[in-house]
Amino acid sequence: AESTPTFVQKTAQLKILGGDADIDNFLISTRSNINDLEATIVELKAKAVRMKFEETFIKGDSSANPKEFDGIDKLCSDEQVVSMGTDGDYLTLEKLDELIDRIKGGKPDMLLMSRRSRRALNALARATGNLMVDRDEFGEMVEFYDGIPIGVSDYIPDNEVVGSSTDCSTIYAIKFGEDGVCGLTSPGGLKVERVGSLESKDATRIRVKWYVSIALFNTGKLAKLIGVRG
Repeated sequence: AESTPTFVQKTAQLKILGGDADIDNFLISTRSNINDLEATIVELKAKAVRMKFEETFIKGDSSANPKEFDGIDKLCSDEQVVSMGTDGDYLTLEKLDELIDRIKGGKPDMLLMSRRSRRALNALARATGNLMVDRDEFGEMVEFYDGIPIGVSDYIPDNEVVGSSTDCSTIYAIKFGEDGVCGLTSPGGLKVERVGSLESKDATRIRVKWYVSIALFNTGKLAKLIGVRG
């Protein structure tokens, strides 16, 4: 029998992420290398934009703040949530394997967690010999569990409340791509725009901006393990 997939149109709004960086004209005129000063300031502003994106990527909530896009914590469906228990519990490899198995169509591309959760996983994995360390395509050392890269984010809190416990964290299993968690941006990506001289102060303004969001195209490509105690 003939069969074809069905599609439902959804809308994901791009949000404006960025900020202004003012370069003091006095410093421009007295510093020996103008380009170095400007490049340093733009680099710092771009770093701040990156950090804000990472924070929103995880905990963004457009209902609480309409200026944000929804992060993976909110995009994850209830059916894809694995719990350590009513009051949370310490991480076990059995629960981590259950989280991995929630990802449909193959293993996740990344296990994303806090530094505390990574330390707990390292201790468990070393005891069973399931931890591997290798280099990625950029030459950086990366840890793997069951062949899955382990990512760490400073924006995953370790003080979430689960039942009577106040020291809980979350581990995410993510499959990236056009059939999973995918980034959205306008043509050109992150842009640096020279606004020019300011009337209010003796400075030149540079604007760093990015029209960006994320979307989840398949609910089976994102799962989370909640209630991981430390």
